[in-house]
Amino acid sequence: MSYRISDDPGAGAPPRGARSARVRSALTRWGPQGAVTVLGIVVAAALFGYGGWQRRWMADDGLIVLRTVRNLLAGNGPVFNAGERVEVNTSTAWTYVMWLFGWITRARLEYVAVGVCLALSIAAMVFVMLGSARLMRHSTWARRARGPVLLLPGGVFVYAALPPARDFATSGLEVGLLLCWLGAVWWLLVRWASTERPSTASVLSLGFLAGLSWLVRPETVLLGAPVLLLLFCVRQSWRRRAALVVVSGLVPVAYQIWRMGYYGLPYPNTAVAKDAGEAKWGKGLTYLADLMQPYVLWVPLVLLAAVAAALWGPTAARMARAAASRVAVRADADGGDEAGQSGEYRPPRRIARPVAARMRRVQDRLHSPVTVTVLIVVVALVWLLYVLRVGGDFMHGRVLLPVVFLLIAPLAMIPVPLPRRRAPSRAGDHEGQRPAGGQRPAGSLRGALAPAARTAVPVLGWIGVIAWALTIVNVPGVARAGTLTRDGIVDERAFYVVATGHAHPITSQDYLDFPRMRALVDTIRATPEGGLLIQNGSLNSWTVIPPAVPPPPGEAQHTVYFINLGMPGMNTPLNVKVYDTVGLALPLAAHTPRITYGRIGHDKNLPPDWLIALQGLADTHEQGLPQWLDEDWVKQAETAITCPQTEYLLQSYTSDLTLERWWQNFRHAWSLAGYQIDSNPEYEIERCNLVPPRLDTPPR
Repeated sequence: MSYRISDDPGAGAPPRGARSARVRSALTRWGPQGAVTVLGIVVAAALFGYGGWQRRWMADDGLIVLRTVRNLLAGNGPVFNAGERVEVNTSTAWTYVMWLFGWITRARLEYVAVGVCLALSIAAMVFVMLGSARLMRHSTWARRARGPVLLLPGGVFVYAALPPARDFATSGLEVGLLLCWLGAVWWLLVRWASTERPSTASVLSLGFLAGLSWLVRPETVLLGAPVLLLLFCVRQSWRRRAALVVVSGLVPVAYQIWRMGYYGLPYPNTAVAKDAGEAKWGKGLTYLADLMQPYVLWVPLVLLAAVAAALWGPTAARMARAAASRVAVRADADGGDEAGQSGEYRPPRRIARPVAARMRRVQDRLHSPVTVTVLIVVVALVWLLYVLRVGGDFMHGRVLLPVVFLLIAPLAMIPVPLPRRRAPSRAGDHEGQRPAGGQRPAGSLRGALAPAARTAVPVLGWIGVIAWALTIVNVPGVARAGTLTRDGIVDERAFYVVATGHAHPITSQDYLDFPRMRALVDTIRATPEGGLLIQNGSLNSWTVIPPAVPPPPGEAQHTVYFINLGMPGMNTPLNVKVYDTVGLALPLAAHTPRITYGRIGHDKNLPPDWLIALQGLADTHEQGLPQWLDEDWVKQAETAITCPQTEYLLQSYTSDLTLERWWQNFRHAWSLAGYQIDSNPEYEIERCNLVPPRLDTPPR
């Protein structure tokens, strides 16, 4: 089935007085079946919401977002540390959604994050089921059904039953926003494909939403770009295409230009810290197995594949036969021409179409439910390959959840046929005789079994999916909840529940019970002269490296250097600088090479010597440098940071944002993103051709 798009802005709107008639017609046609569909959507969404609420929590990475929101609300800009333009949050859209709701409600940010995340997660379930239901109603299988059909939640439970799906429904991360965006794009895409003459407003609204993909998360371009390309290529006027380009690109392009000048990078600093362009196929396969094996996830996916084959297999077969026949006709026509040249006349069986006519036919075929279904499945598989290539993640299941969500989207609702009452026999219908337009003869075994199989497979598939969901809904993802596996993957929620002792760690005060956190707050309070706080091996104390020169009263600067950013960031004032060893908030660490065989997301580590040199702290043991830190390394770091390229990197995000600074950042954003330093200051001095400092101990 294909549909043609009209250029009339009001083409998709019904004529006057027709809307109410259409609604009455729909209610009459769907009747009880429509009520069951609506009830199923409500029940499935409510169950997922209840499951997410039962596992409510706030991730440490969610607290990172809220630190940026605090700076936004305080007027410091979208930064993690005041005075340093570093984009710490991967999802730009999620940062501003949190800022908007925080500014409107003036409520505690942790509660706002949990509530908004859960609401968006529930909305995602509704959108994906609405899109699937509309797809089913416009499928060839539904039109040829011999009796009433119920649309029941099916594939959506494959996602909702996964424990990590319910964990990240309230994590404070952008997962809820990401899934809501995916669900909304899917629903609008199916509406567009199943409407014969969609209005300009519907096309542009879908284009605007797809254009936001780069701001939701960088990898969502994998869906946003194909959707925009599809909308652009279908048959329509160039005026509408131009409007589509403007509407879809205005916000992301404007933000991208601003980002490059403000931050000095073409993408968030998290992409630099995690080197998303480097291939880690082995770790990616391990991450995939970590999600597939505990829940036997291949079982429902196979069941859904069988249902899809029963629903759309005959249609695909007919399309393949039609394509084969067209090839045969074309071959016969070519053969006829050759035969005519040899003296034997064979009339051509097909007249060649003009190129423009063929192009219009292809464009019309793009505007169909079949096309958008294939697109969404292909995007899911490409997304899976991307996740495998970058090595997955350190959080159990998190980055694979969008892949599962997209794979189940077409069959989020499964059609279950109901038995039809047998019509009374009519005069002239004798046993063994096939009436005109009726069923195949009773003696045709294939004709009797094929429809029965196509009817039974969706029913059995739905039963199998529900049985699987009830079986694994509470299966733990790892052998021991709250422990870090050998592969570096952890059930993040269970880890923090165990570490904090709270069943639902949500507020920053809950995370004061995490090891070292309460001691961190006490140490800052006990050191009014400021300094750098680093770990010392104890769970209840911190080592403080004092300034080289005591600061004037009221100008003391505290800096925390810890692997986690969220907990210390939300439990300290905004005038306390918080950096992480991984490099999310510290560009110097972000621009170091990854540690071979390191834990995904944590495979960078910048020694504290660099921060001591950068902040001008005590660099000798007599001044207060801990004995377990090497004075020579600190002196080498003091020299290494004078490398001209490194100084330029530091100025790109710390100097005042003048027009000249903005322009320099914009020009050099891509080169700054690719710049790397060596975490060993001795090697960095050699790389930059600097004069080594005079050391007490000869270098190795």
